[in-house]
Amino acid sequence: MYCFKFIVTGTVQGVGFRYHTKITAHTLGLAGYAKNLPDRSVEVVAAGNPDKIAQLELWLQKGPVMAKVSSVTREKVDYLVGDDFEIY
Repeated sequence: MYCFKFIVTGTVQGVGFRYHTKITAHTLGLAGYAKNLPDRSVEVVAAGNPDKIAQLELWLQKGPVMAKVSSVTREKVDYLVGDDFEIY
């Protein structure tokens, strides 16, 4: 199982970013979480099939309609999540 952490910057808080990330991740069959960070970015950890994680990464680069994504960084991490996708 692959697991990656993404940091998404831009206008990504207060626009439904975490909720829509959860819906997208669930549709792709990924586990993990999305949470707001104090610097107004969003941290997303996703685990599962690497092709599905790549699809999520593409979605993160745009986000929901009200978001304005400036950047997405990615790093491979140890498996950190359970079987579902959560919002924190």
